[in-house]
Amino acid sequence: MPVHELAQLTWEEVRDLDRAHSIVVLPVGAMEAHGPHLPLATDIVIAGAMARAGARRLAARHAVLILPALAYTAASFAAKFNGTLSVSAITVTALIVDLARSLSAQGFRLLAIANAHLDPEHLTALHEAVKLAKADKLLPVVFPDLTRRPWGSRLGEEFKSGACHAGQFESSIVLREHPSGVRDKIRRTLPANPQSLSEAIKSGKRTFEEAGGPRAYFGNPAAASAEEGSALVDALGGILEEAVVEAMA
Repeated sequence: MPVHELAQLTWEEVRDLDRAHSIVVLPVGAMEAHGPHLPLATDIVIAGAMARAGARRLAARHAVLILPALAYTAASFAAKFNGTLSVSAITVTALIVDLARSLSAQGFRLLAIANAHLDPEHLTALHEAVKLAKADKLLPVVFPDLTRRPWGSRLGEEFKSGACHAGQFESSIVLREHPSGVRDKIRRTLPANPQSLSEAIKSGKRTFEEAGGPRAYFGNPAAASAEEGSALVDALGGILEEAVVEAMA
């Protein structure tokens, strides 16, 4: 089955899609500081890679439509770093629900969120959108939260440790998907930062600085590789596929 990008279609081409059997995928990221070596759009790059990998898998059974990425969301942990653009969680929830309402009106089957931004306020906003869409009887909204079981366990030891912002995990994916965006000379010199963001969040920390990331990175970016990035993108695509298949079962 085909994989389409909405932004590249005409309205008549969308009209002629088999919308009742089409899955829509929304990549979701943030404009947020990712260390001194990765671009602000890192989450958007990763979300797009997850969306495409998942779409290729799902296309074995369904037509898939990929939406333009949502690039602005709640990013309070990195808000003090220049270039980070944060909006309120309520805005994010409202936007997702409105998209679901519009897609429902056009007869699409399901909306899947390929999310790569893990700020807790943002995650709460997405979960709230899923609940509100269900309450309003809109099309199903599927959101595999990578911070919850079983998904995160498939993404490597660094990810499971919680020390994974702009570290080996994210740097590997950007090296694979957008190598020209990586400041590689800087990346190779960065010492590992083993501070766990997930543990910091549990203990009440609310910023990267409080969590022990004064340069907005956690983990070991110097250990990243494009080869690992390929494997991680494949794993992310599998997670999206499995979440959608489970929701449709």
